[in-house]
Amino acid sequence: MSGDSAASVLVEIKLKQLERSGKVLSEEEKKELYESVKRTYDEQTDPRYGAARLWIDKIIDPIETRDAITLALEAAALNPDVAEFKVGVLQT
Repeated sequence: MSGDSAASVLVEIKLKQLERSGKVLSEEEKKELYESVKRTYDEQTDPRYGAARLWIDKIIDPIETRDAITLALEAAALNPDVAEFKVGVLQT
């Protein structure tokens, strides 16, 4: 989903919440809200944002994709007898 699409959806949800509480935004306020949500969405979907928070292990150059997948598959094939991984109850 693009930043524009995501921002539009998130703003619509926020506007519905505000309308239920009795607040109505002007067109200018809606535009500011949209720009704020889009900016935040664009910042947080940048791979460097996730890397800075240790959510991802590495950012690879697209040219290196085939080599990275090959290396991962070779590593996974070294130990085929991995016990089943159970996460238990996941609460969010």
